[in-house]
Amino acid sequence: MNKTNRFIGCVLIILSAFSSVRGDDADGGKDYKKIAQSNFLETEKSGILLTGYVDSGYSYNFNSSDMSKVSGRFGNDEASRGDFNLYAVKIALEKSLSNENKAQAGFRTDVMIGEDAYYLANRYASSNANFGDNNSQNSNYLFLEQAYASLRCPLGNGWDFKVGKFVSILGYEVIERPANINVTYGLLFQAMPLYYTGILSSYRFDNYLDTKLGVVNGSNTDNNTTTALTGDGCSILAALNLTAPGGNANWSNNFQYSSNEDNNSSGEPRNSTTGVSTQNFSDSGSGHALIYNSWGNWAPKFAEDKLLFSFNALLGTANTGVSYHNSFGWGYSTTWYGAGAYLKYQFNNWFYLASRGEFLSGSNGAIMTEADNKAGAPSRWEYTLTAGFNVVDNLLIRSEYRMDWGNQTSFNFEAPDGTPSVPYSAPAFYAGAEIVYSF
Repeated sequence: MNKTNRFIGCVLIILSAFSSVRGDDADGGKDYKKIAQSNFLETEKSGILLTGYVDSGYSYNFNSSDMSKVSGRFGNDEASRGDFNLYAVKIALEKSLSNENKAQAGFRTDVMIGEDAYYLANRYASSNANFGDNNSQNSNYLFLEQAYASLRCPLGNGWDFKVGKFVSILGYEVIERPANINVTYGLLFQAMPLYYTGILSSYRFDNYLDTKLGVVNGSNTDNNTTTALTGDGCSILAALNLTAPGGNANWSNNFQYSSNEDNNSSGEPRNSTTGVSTQNFSDSGSGHALIYNSWGNWAPKFAEDKLLFSFNALLGTANTGVSYHNSFGWGYSTTWYGAGAYLKYQFNNWFYLASRGEFLSGSNGAIMTEADNKAGAPSRWEYTLTAGFNVVDNLLIRSEYRMDWGNQTSFNFEAPDGTPSVPYSAPAFYAGAEIVYSF
């Protein structure tokens, strides 16, 4: 088969996938019922894999007040004082693509239930939103992390596509806590996108070089990238990944450009990529957001896979396209940047130690979701030490200590007596434990 015929075949596969989703056939509903019944009866034969985990724990924040929060921590990682947490129950269904370079299709769906699910779906909700009573914790909340169809066109080494909702290509840390070397999420995780809805293609040239290119609505939204309810834009994704000979090191470079600022379709003046508050209700949709993320890791061969070094770096900018700002501080540009270093040592089959150090700053307070553009340049640091224990098969127990410091590190909410809410610089300390069963 020549390249022209292969290309035509790929186009037909993609068009047929879209027509199935739209239900263009008159008996589409009946077809869906037949497919569901077939998969239910023949799960093993059809190659559908069920995986997931149950993740729970206890966290204690040594906050100076039950009305304070630690700015930059994720969701229930900032809950005041002591708190038992059902972080997540995750279930994933997947029919993955095989290694064969042929026309084929599959799918993946990830669902999370728990407190992490609430904050992933409502990224800027604060655990202390009502004067420190933590009533935003919701272990019954459901979050659809991913749901996409996967396609392969047999062009070259195989050209793969994801169509639907999928997790971000940016960042070293991922949404699943147990997959990270630390229990809590880092500062840089909070400053990068979580998920997209759109299409993402990937191509591997050889064992050392692969790329990604995608077009999506925007970050952390099912709606189009827009400002002031008038814009109609999109975000462009690109990635270039390098793998060292031997596979013990890799370097990933990731880009996102949004033609308007990310999602103000609800009228809320907040950039959903990072929480950057540069938007204004009267914006014309002429702004933009640009993010570059670079991360990598190295497992030196002399350590026999026991030692892992990693790094993570971030640079972003956003602009509304207007030259003024209103009384709330929204309406002009901001830049943010940060870096992190990670170290893990696996002493034996059942015990490891991991540490993380991070820095995050910006040109003004817009990167701090509580401070708006009128605040001065922030400076945040954090250090985390984690001990992991694999006591039995599929069971992981971890304990952790963390310290955050720098200006605008902590934040007091407005008190009932009218005392204004202000950021302050007192160090914040955390201790916690986690238990995870994976299946």
